[in-house]
Amino acid sequence: MKIGFNLLLWTGHVTDAHAHLLAPIKAAGYDGVEIPVFGGDPAHYAALGRRIADEGLAVTTVGLIPDLGCSPISADAAARSAGIDHLRWLVDCTAALGSGLLCGPFHQPLGVFTGAGPTDAELARLAEAHRAMADYAAGPGVTLAVEPLNRFECYVLNTAEAAAALVAEVGRPNYGYLYDTFHANIEEKDPVGVIARTAPAIAHVHISENDRGTPGSGNIPLAETLAALKAAGYDRWLTIEAFGQALPDLAAATRVWRRFFADENEVVQGGIKAIRAGLAA
Repeated sequence: MKIGFNLLLWTGHVTDAHAHLLAPIKAAGYDGVEIPVFGGDPAHYAALGRRIADEGLAVTTVGLIPDLGCSPISADAAARSAGIDHLRWLVDCTAALGSGLLCGPFHQPLGVFTGAGPTDAELARLAEAHRAMADYAAGPGVTLAVEPLNRFECYVLNTAEAAAALVAEVGRPNYGYLYDTFHANIEEKDPVGVIARTAPAIAHVHISENDRGTPGSGNIPLAETLAALKAAGYDRWLTIEAFGQALPDLAAATRVWRRFFADENEVVQGGIKAIRAGLAA
C-alpha cells in the first residue's frame, strides 16, 4: 500500500506558495500527496503536478459539490446539467495534475439537508450523474472514489454499505468508494467489519483520527483497520486527512475550534509512524 498526505491540513487551494511543504513530506517517507480541487483551472494543476513530480511524489485529488446550483441530485434539470459540468471539471483538473484518482463527497453540497434520507429519485439521479462522470473519467484513466460522510455533514450517502450499493448501481470499473476512518467511526456499528463486506467497492482510504488530529493518538482502531484492509486484498492508497486551525475558513467548515496537535509537523511525522506500526502489527 502507498501512504499519502492530504494538504487540506494547510490550505484549500495549493499554489507555489505551498511548495515548501513537499520536501518534508517526501523526507518523512510518504509516497504522495492529496490535492484539494476547489478552484482554479487545468493549467494551474498541470503546473502544480510538474512541481510535485519533481519532488518525487505521486498525487491524488479530492473534490466536492460546492452549492445547490450544481447538485447532481437536484430535481432541477439546469442544476443537474451544471453538476455534470462541475464533475467533468474535477476530472479535467485531476488529469492535468497527473493524478489517476479523484476522491471526495461529490454527491451533494455539504451541510444541506431535507429533514429526511435520500429519496429513490435522488439516488437514481446520483447514479446517472456518476455513471456519466465515470465514463468521462475513463478517457484520461482516472478512477473515482465517492466518499460517504457522517449524517451531520450530509444526508445522501452516510454508510459504507450505502456507498457500495451506489458503486454497484453505477457499474463502472473505474468507480468505487472512499473508506474514511473518521466517518466510519461515527456511522458504522462495526467500522472494521464493514471493510470485508464492502471490500470490492473500496477504491481509496482516508486515515483520519476520531478528533481529526494525529493518526494513532485517538480511538480509531488503526491496526485492526489496516489488518482488515490487508486481509481483503486492498493495495491502494492510505492517505492521512487531518484538520487544524491554520485557515479560519477551513477550521470553521470542519468544526475545528481547539488544537488537536502541537503543530502540523507532528501530524506528518506521527501519522506515518502510526500507519507503519499498524501495517507491521
